[in-house]
Amino acid sequence: MDYRHRVVPFYMTYQAPWHIREENNVTRDLEYLQQLYPSQAKKYQRRIAEIVDKMDYEGSLIYDEYPDRWQLYRLAESILEIIRREDEEQGIEGSAEKWEWVADIIQILLFHEIYRRRHCSRKSFINF
Repeated sequence: MDYRHRVVPFYMTYQAPWHIREENNVTRDLEYLQQLYPSQAKKYQRRIAEIVDKMDYEGSLIYDEYPDRWQLYRLAESILEIIRREDEEQGIEGSAEKWEWVADIIQILLFHEIYRRRHCSRKSFINF
């Protein structure tokens, strides 16, 4: 049987964008799992997203092929200082041990937010 001349519906003649659907599923799963973060981590995640929003422009260091490690660590330190200042204004005290833990969490959340923006927030794909 010769399959080259088989009649198919018009919608099957276009290449299906399966990779786009997969990206949408990954993004949706990621957003759901972020909702399950502990309350402190969610608070830090929202604040980090607000700060990274200001850096989300073409040519920003977050879109460099290999972002400079020192700049990323410096950015994480400045976010830590912002959060520490905000907590002090609200009257929330913390030990040095707590701030070491928070610094680690902020770095992880920052690097994850940068990754998410670089790979999951593409403006070019179509929502199905």
